[in-house]
Amino acid sequence: MAQTEVRVVGKRAGWRPDKLREHREAHGLTLEEAGEQMRLVAEQAGLKGIPAANPQTLSQHETGESYPGPSYRRAYCLLYRATEPSLGFRPALPGEETRFEITPLPEQRNGLHVIAVERALTRISDGRGFDSYSWQQRVMEAWKRRRTGGDPHKPCVVLVGGYAGSGKTEFARFLTQLTGWPLVDKDPLTRPLVEPLLSALGSQPHDRHTELYREKVRPAEYTALMQAVYSNVSCGISTVVTAPFIAELTDAQWMQRLINRCASHGVDVAPIWVQCDVESMYEYITHRGAARDAWKLERWEEYLETIDVDLRPVVPHLVVDNRMGGAISLADQARQAIGAVTV
Repeated sequence: MAQTEVRVVGKRAGWRPDKLREHREAHGLTLEEAGEQMRLVAEQAGLKGIPAANPQTLSQHETGESYPGPSYRRAYCLLYRATEPSLGFRPALPGEETRFEITPLPEQRNGLHVIAVERALTRISDGRGFDSYSWQQRVMEAWKRRRTGGDPHKPCVVLVGGYAGSGKTEFARFLTQLTGWPLVDKDPLTRPLVEPLLSALGSQPHDRHTELYREKVRPAEYTALMQAVYSNVSCGISTVVTAPFIAELTDAQWMQRLINRCASHGVDVAPIWVQCDVESMYEYITHRGAARDAWKLERWEEYLETIDVDLRPVVPHLVVDNRMGGAISLADQARQAIGAVTV
């Protein structure tokens, strides 16, 4: 079961729980009112893991008795229209934006919702040889075209890759909400076939670490995933596809085949790598409570030996810096701003 609290006060460098009380009082909210509004924004944002946003829980956060889990921190940022550093959850990363002010309706119709989207997209930066600014503008234009029509660009396949718990699925969903491009997500697409296949081969349905999975099942899993993508490519439909893509993004031949196949249909390819720190990945994996993560959590140190946090795609690509959850927090803010404008 997913946990909602982390009782490791001494291990949270730079944590300032008093900041939560300051923000609540600045908004003129009691603990009861803050809990009610938190449940509302969490429901609107589709956040899970906010089962008890009651006065007692919020008080424990404000006094430092317990450290809020990822879903709570995201909800706090949305509730107070703030960032994690400004709420005292952690120190800011170098160059990280620590203020995020969005004017509530009706004043919000002055265009600050556009600023919210633009600021979230700044988390997409150059990886190696990819023009991040032009691609940010492309996403912005796709969002605007959903309301105005017309598309000056070729269709595009966006590969969003990263390690487990990096936030790649959340960021991929953010892109689809902006652009209207369909999302192809490996786990819900292939799991109904992968798990029975693993069981039929004598393994556990949640096996993602044995040689059997890597050599017999994983290749078929990714083939099925990409066939779904190619169906859209053949129709000239832009698509956001998310999966770890660890082996694929580091395989120059695989990537070139993908680029060539898409190019033959007049479709561009934009690889995006979601960068995250080990501590945040562990926290995300712990709180989502997925059965497929059990082996990783039970043998965390052994699992860490199999990953390289400095890994990057071998082709020109974009990078989303989601260390300490910074990119997802901004994406939440942008989605909230967009939702407020379009209601």
